[in-house]
Amino acid sequence: MNKRYSVTVNGSVYDVMVEERDAAYAASVPVSAGKPLSASAPVSSGKEGDIKIQAPMPGNIVSIRLGEGDKVNAGESIAVLEAMKMENDIVAPAAGVIVSINVQKGDAVNTGTILATMTAV
Repeated sequence: MNKRYSVTVNGSVYDVMVEERDAAYAASVPVSAGKPLSASAPVSSGKEGDIKIQAPMPGNIVSIRLGEGDKVNAGESIAVLEAMKMENDIVAPAAGVIVSINVQKGDAVNTGTILATMTAV
């Protein structure tokens, strides 16, 4: 059975038809595994600060703006996370020093992945 829907994407309206399939069809379709989402990509020096900066949503790291040992102000961008085609600054929650950067550019991360750690000053 087919169902028709009208979908709006970026202001453009598209008419789409969706074909319903049964569970037997779904079980027969091979699923390819993509690049796994990392829980934490250990690229740091192994040291860890007392403040953990976590990913607020799943996405991809598009840039790292600071490095280990850098001083940071509260609200300063540490990294940029792309999620749903939007770039989100990951900011320092307090003034301090970056102790570890736990991800690198291009990493896919889940919500809660520790991106960096720091100590407050």
